Amino acid sequence: MSIHTLMRKLQDFEGPRLVPLGADFFAASFFLMKLLPARFMLERAAEQGHLRPGATICESSSGTFGLALAMLAAQYGYRLILVSDWALDRHLRRRLIELGAEVAIVDRPAPIGGLQQSRLDRLDVYLRDIPGSYWPSQYHNPDNPLSYGKVAEQLVDRVGLIDCLVGPVGSGGSMSGTSRYLRALFPDLHAIGVDTPNSVLFGQPSSKLDLSGLGGNILPGNVDHSQFDEVHWLTPAEVFHATHQLHRSHGLFMGPTSGAAYRVAEWWSRNNPGKTVVVLFPDEGHRYVETVYDQQWLETIAGWPGPFPANPVTVAAPTQPMASWSRFAWKRRTLDAVLATAGAGHGQAAG
Repeated sequence: MSIHTLMRKLQDFEGPRLVPLGADFFAASFFLMKLLPARFMLERAAEQGHLRPGATICESSSGTFGLALAMLAAQYGYRLILVSDWALDRHLRRRLIELGAEVAIVDRPAPIGGLQQSRLDRLDVYLRDIPGSYWPSQYHNPDNPLSYGKVAEQLVDRVGLIDCLVGPVGSGGSMSGTSRYLRALFPDLHAIGVDTPNSVLFGQPSSKLDLSGLGGNILPGNVDHSQFDEVHWLTPAEVFHATHQLHRSHGLFMGPTSGAAYRVAEWWSRNNPGKTVVVLFPDEGHRYVETVYDQQWLETIAGWPGPFPANPVTVAAPTQPMASWSRFAWKRRTLDAVLATAGAGHGQAAG
């Protein structure tokens, strides 16, 4: 059996369920979104001779991409080393180890780039010392956004015309890839990226992040800024509140990145009646039972229990401080173009 055939044994778990949330408002709700790009990247690497049978896969991850790699590596006989940090949920870590992954934890942030850069520095050591090792590089591998052509096709088949696509931005693959494919059919598609303050992805000065899977202290090459018409930033407390609202209002037990996207998509849908909106929900909420879904833990979060704004504040520049839900008209521009207008250089955003 070819590696191409083997890699597709988990493909039934890759696609989203389409859940109506309101009139002309749909959620593309994934069991584990990162299974799709992980399989696609490994499959392409095997076809191109970069990933040999039984080889070692090395990656930096504290979330669902690492889990997707662990599921695939266990099934197809690869060794997997994951470099992570303190944000790795203990239940997820236990599951990764059960799947056979070797998990290395870094505890000191790098002076520039924080824990993400510290993880990459440790990753470099493994890649250098292990012959034939392969790095999927989800932040920069063009096969990441390329894989989401499958999601775009499914959405068009099931929804038809889509006026607005909303989703969280981490590696950049899902939103950049899906919107790029959809625009081939719907040039007027309005794409909204969801980020968090202190994330460099859309120009905020780099600082400590308290949200797994959303934002980052290093700018991924797969974030195609020219795909975005609008960007929103939500604080952790706002994200967690929205995650609870999504669960209570629609019965969808999802992770906080889904809650963040839901808050923005519901607002846009409410303010644009008659427009068809699709929002991406990347993963389910099981690994957040002791955090996002635990009231005692929530009491430790700044800004909890609210009150929370019903609408975002429109900011003049993406570089300015954001104490609550904020939005900025990106207008499909590059990061350099936006920061030049804001009077800030690209170096500031790169952290």
